[in-house]
Amino acid sequence: MKRAMFVLAALAAVSLPALADADLAKARNCMSCHAVDKKLVGPSYKEVATKYAGQKDAADKLAAKMIKGGSGVWGPIPMPANPQLNDADAKKLAAWVLGQK
Repeated sequence: MKRAMFVLAALAAVSLPALADADLAKARNCMSCHAVDKKLVGPSYKEVATKYAGQKDAADKLAAKMIKGGSGVWGPIPMPANPQLNDADAKKLAAWVLGQK
């Protein structure tokens, strides 16, 4: 019984940060245009992670794009600016997006 509780606690500790960032994406309305594994209005988070894999400055680029918006990278539909998103949350979301595989 103690072992089972320990395993559950360990699994929760590993998965909670991932869920917390998904919750942040939902709270900031990112999921209105994006999904983890399929294209909606914008690319899936997995597509973004693949495109930026190995780029040292990818997290900073994505965080800035989340705040300022952008266009032309994924097609004709622009990503609107989200000036209400603070730098810390944008960086947390960018790291989460880049971790999708």
